[in-house]
Amino acid sequence: MKHRTTRYLVASAILALLFMAGCTDEKTIFVEVPLYADPPSAALGFLGYDEANKKLTVCGNCHVGQQSGWEKTAHADAWKTLADSGHSQGFCEGCHTVSEFGNDVSGTDVGWTATADNRYLDVQCESCHGAGLDHVTNPDASQPLASIAVATDGTNSCSDCHVGNHHPFVEEWAQSAHSAPLDYILTRAEGDLEGTRSCLGCHTGQGALASWGIRAEYVEKEDPVGDHLGITCAVCHDPHENNYAGQLRFPIDTIDLSQNLCTKCHNRRGEPDPGSRRGPHAPEGPLMFDEAGWRPPGFPEIGTLLTAHAGSGNTNLCAGCHVNKFTVNDNETGEFAFQATGHVFTAIPCVDENGIPFVPAPGEECDTRSYLACSTGCHGNDENTAPAIWTQTVNNIADDIADLQAMLDQVDPAEFDASDGVLSVAEGATFNIGLAEKPGSAAHNGILVQELLDASMDAVADEYGITKRQRRTRSR
Repeated sequence: MKHRTTRYLVASAILALLFMAGCTDEKTIFVEVPLYADPPSAALGFLGYDEANKKLTVCGNCHVGQQSGWEKTAHADAWKTLADSGHSQGFCEGCHTVSEFGNDVSGTDVGWTATADNRYLDVQCESCHGAGLDHVTNPDASQPLASIAVATDGTNSCSDCHVGNHHPFVEEWAQSAHSAPLDYILTRAEGDLEGTRSCLGCHTGQGALASWGIRAEYVEKEDPVGDHLGITCAVCHDPHENNYAGQLRFPIDTIDLSQNLCTKCHNRRGEPDPGSRRGPHAPEGPLMFDEAGWRPPGFPEIGTLLTAHAGSGNTNLCAGCHVNKFTVNDNETGEFAFQATGHVFTAIPCVDENGIPFVPAPGEECDTRSYLACSTGCHGNDENTAPAIWTQTVNNIADDIADLQAMLDQVDPAEFDASDGVLSVAEGATFNIGLAEKPGSAAHNGILVQELLDASMDAVADEYGITKRQRRTRSR
């Protein structure tokens, strides 16, 4: 049996003459939505395609905007991707179709896995939103929202499919700071969530989406305070659009701090506040793009101290280093073992004895790191080049910090008064030390950091009459 649903569009044209009463001409236009066939009973209310050859989903008959955006995503070609891979197997099919994976019926065969009907090919709306039959029959009675929560042991989310040795996005993400960013600030604030509300825009998934102006509706959107998500897949990736590579919500190849996906959060306090003792906070973006630090008089203009990390040699900028994909083969057989996706978000990740990346536990060190992101294209194919540059730059910065701090130790403590609302030379120099001590500062922009420290020493010497050490010759 087929059903016909009808949409009513009411167009009102009001023609009014100046200073005269107007008249209204109302027209009701009936637009017929294409037919859709009753789904097989075994599909349990999942509708799938209305016209599979046109990739028109039943949902797309009404949700036209979402349909047109989804058609451009990788999900819309999921079945073809599997077929073209050359290694399609039956157990792969559930993640390349409308099935129980990704929605709230996980564990029960539905859609493709229950019927093998072609109407369920590809990852469609219902793959995340669940069965659509009840909503189509009575739209006002139900709103099948998708969940954007993710967990390695969870279901009803991206973690149903984006897991495993071939695509371990969730397993890697779960090790990263993105998986539990709120824990970090709650630890520092001793559990006082009320005192950290301004942090929620970057330290929770809901807060990030709201602060970015994303108006999406999802299951967890109205969760009570204290039950917030991490920066899950759907925070950075748009399930309904493919405006940017990887279905990202914002570009990763722009040096515009307000538009680069990474620097929408990694850009909070790159310059000192005259009325505060607070040091740098999430300054990675301003550092990389030469907009950070206390810049003494005569310091080079912003944008003149950019490294290759922010240039044409690294078009993906932050992601070029921090989202590093590589394949790990078995040491003995040479056969495929693991496909790293870069979702531990570490530029030079620790790797275990098999070469698989991991994030060490707090206080734990790792013996081996992968420098593949550095050695591919930028620092040549010699795996020793990048570590040598990194080590030299880190050592230079450490020496500069020690020398500048030794000078600041001789400054009158009255120069460090945040309550006077005036940024002294000593306070500016102290801020630059904090910037230099941030993890990764040597890679984000080692040139800028060293120049800031050296210029700070000049300024402290001039302002307070303190002798500065001889400037070293630095490796760039």
